[in-house]
Amino acid sequence: MKKNMGSIDRVIRFIIGIIIAVVGYVNHSWWGLIAIIPIGTAFINFCPLYLPFNLSTAKKEDKV
Repeated sequence: MKKNMGSIDRVIRFIIGIIIAVVGYVNHSWWGLIAIIPIGTAFINFCPLYLPFNLSTAKKEDKV
């Protein structure tokens, strides 16, 4: 998989994932598990939804 996420995109996804997880935990809701998606994509530097639209927020030298 080629990287298609830049560093700012990764940080934003991670923060949003943490917020979703905390809200789910505080409300005792299973919806907090949705946080796995943004946190997971932040760690692997790849967003599958970017592929059909041919998007990338990664710099050219970051892509591998």
